Amino acid sequence: MDYKDIPADKLLHIKTLGQLKATGYEPQSVKQELRQNLIKKLQNKEDVFPGIWGYEETVIPDMQRAILSMHHINLLGLRGQAKTRIARQMIDLLDEYIPVVQGSELNDDPLQPLSRHAKDLIDEHGDDTPITWLHRDDRYTEKLATPDVSVADLIGDADPIKAATMKLPYSDERVIHFGLIPRSHRGIFVINELPDLQARIQVALFNILQEGDIQIRGFKVRMPLDIQFVFTANPEDYTNRGSIVTPLKDRIDSQIITHYPKTIEVGKKITQQEAHIKDEQNKLVQTNDIIGDLIEQVAFEARESEYVDPKSGVSARLTISAFENLLSAAERRALLNGENKTYVRVADFLNTIPSVTGKVELVYEGEQEGAGHVAQVLMGKAIRTQFLKYFPDPDKVKKSKQANPYKTITDWFGDGNTVDILNDASAADYKKALKKVPGLEELIEAHQKSVKGDEKLFMMEFALHGLAEHSQLSKSRLSTGLQFKDLLSGMFTMPKFGEEDEDDF
Repeated sequence: MDYKDIPADKLLHIKTLGQLKATGYEPQSVKQELRQNLIKKLQNKEDVFPGIWGYEETVIPDMQRAILSMHHINLLGLRGQAKTRIARQMIDLLDEYIPVVQGSELNDDPLQPLSRHAKDLIDEHGDDTPITWLHRDDRYTEKLATPDVSVADLIGDADPIKAATMKLPYSDERVIHFGLIPRSHRGIFVINELPDLQARIQVALFNILQEGDIQIRGFKVRMPLDIQFVFTANPEDYTNRGSIVTPLKDRIDSQIITHYPKTIEVGKKITQQEAHIKDEQNKLVQTNDIIGDLIEQVAFEARESEYVDPKSGVSARLTISAFENLLSAAERRALLNGENKTYVRVADFLNTIPSVTGKVELVYEGEQEGAGHVAQVLMGKAIRTQFLKYFPDPDKVKKSKQANPYKTITDWFGDGNTVDILNDASAADYKKALKKVPGLEELIEAHQKSVKGDEKLFMMEFALHGLAEHSQLSKSRLSTGLQFKDLLSGMFTMPKFGEEDEDDF
């Protein structure tokens, strides 16, 4: 039987070097290990990076090519583009267990010992050298690059206590306290935000990649470390002069560029997968596809907005947080009204502003406008865009000779009527407010014939928001919700106490 075919439970019973040799075990580098296991998965048509959506034709093939080439990898992209998640999933391409010399700090291979401890132990005990088994989850190390990271943290330092206790000079490698990188021998080591490392530390990394040696306080230790390096970086920092040491950049074999979801559907898959939704929320709150589209559209609008810094990016965490907040808004309303079931509303979507304001980096003009106002504008643009998927374009309707499907609605508001959609309105009050607008229900029946019940009420509210965003109605923010009224009256009347105008950009 080939060593690779031995079941994990039997491997764990192998306790000595002699027993290991009897299995036919041969040392294999971590890059060879990743390559061989990837080949098996590809041949078996297995999903190599499950749960990574939108990269099927771009990033994932690039990752597979890099692993087959046994390259060190740099994932280059803006925040929230699953760079770290991809790196963490490389663990699944490692063997489940590998043998190590018992008590070794550097995960020494019993047949290729690296540390002084392992070599001495094997010299003393030979085939009776005790071995243990290291699970693949313990072969992954991740470090966020921050300005305070030192060479001692990553590479190591001489330990004066060891030197004194063992009565050894600093020139003896046994006094070294090894850092994260040597301790990651035979594993995957990830450095997030590589350009944030100080230049002298980048040089130390370059030395490991190029020469395979480490230098600690002038003492050179030749250690052929076996490590799969994965780096992540932001394009702005990575390409700026001085942010990255050029020789280090040159030694990173494959640079893979990540990106944000290219479609609303991909974004929804990611959000649904990552959002932490409680069982009681799923039972209490009923949602629809449109509300999910609106949330994803906010992220798309933010990435194109002149008020949001494009160099910072808009993380997928925005939509995840917004969706969680949306369900919580609906849940809170149902709890306040003592309702056992509730249907999401566009008003719930607008109450996710706190999830948006903290997820976007504003440029100067955006800061002047205020984060809250910019968030409202992004949501308004999302509604405006999605509205046209379900209803005729009001601007085109005006120019055409066809009958205006919105005329009955706008005429009613033109007579001085208003509608208040309050955040915490009960289902009965919500229905009553929408039903009093003549022509609104008929609009839904004409253009969305299949919707019924609560979904129809949602579409009625959605239509009001869409008409407001297309400048057919005025929408004002109240302290407890929103008020819809005629566009002209909204221009000439001052806000009441506790009321705030929501102006469109």
